[in-house]
Amino acid sequence: MIYGAIEAGGTKWVCAKGTGPDDLRENVVFSTTTPEETIRRAIAFFNENGAEPVAAVGVGSFGPVELRVSSPSWGSITNTPKPGWQNTNIIGLLEEGIDVPLAFDTDVNAAAIAEHRWGAARGLSTFYYITVGTGIGAGGMVNDQLMHGLVHPEFGHIPVPHDRDSDPFPGVCPFHGDCLEGLASGEALRARWGKQGELITDDRAWALEADYLAIGIVSAIFALSPQRIVIGGGVMKQPSLLPRIHARVLELVAGYIDIDEQAGGIDRYIVAPVLGDRAGVLGAIELARACALSHV
Repeated sequence: MIYGAIEAGGTKWVCAKGTGPDDLRENVVFSTTTPEETIRRAIAFFNENGAEPVAAVGVGSFGPVELRVSSPSWGSITNTPKPGWQNTNIIGLLEEGIDVPLAFDTDVNAAAIAEHRWGAARGLSTFYYITVGTGIGAGGMVNDQLMHGLVHPEFGHIPVPHDRDSDPFPGVCPFHGDCLEGLASGEALRARWGKQGELITDDRAWALEADYLAIGIVSAIFALSPQRIVIGGGVMKQPSLLPRIHARVLELVAGYIDIDEQAGGIDRYIVAPVLGDRAGVLGAIELARACALSHV
């Protein structure tokens, strides 16, 4: 069987067909515009003349989203700050044009399930996947189950210590101001330093970024006790950032957990995704595969 995938991002959507990392037969990337136009383009990808049919389509979406299947708004983006996308029922709109079963989860849970199947979290039952891009999000598994609860994980919105004397930047989160996403996302980097992350050469920027991210990561370590943390996203492409995070996490853990003995060392405990930028769309394929099997 062939599966369909939609990585529904706030900046761009990726649609693909295939079965895994070595079999992505078709894919298309387009900008996220209005819900109507964007979803119409996704439907067209799966329905174009001569298109290879798929058994199911998995959707990994930016959020926040409604994941409770019992809710009448299941499959919707809820109170996102992205203009025009609040309360958009993605699944409902897709169902109007795609006549196969649909699966739905967060974009970071999709990336997490891909890394679990094919990448950096293979063989682990409990791990955390963090993405640091325009925003900050996280997903993962606990005891081989994707993290779902009252809502989905909202790692980007955890509060972090903020010394306003040394860092007077107020933060960019429209809800919380100086939460982790408000202080350390790609949008926060741009707003604080006046340029995109890849153009920032000031060492102070990356020391501060590593400090905030390490504080968040240590909170996840102590709260969830993951066997591994996988951290990706556009901001993490800065070469010095992951080593800085490693060093700062060890300082903050302060020997309470022996990461060398219990996790094989910090460079094996906090790692980059094996699948890189493909993790989200591949995870959507894995969501579709599980969905198709449940409908057999």
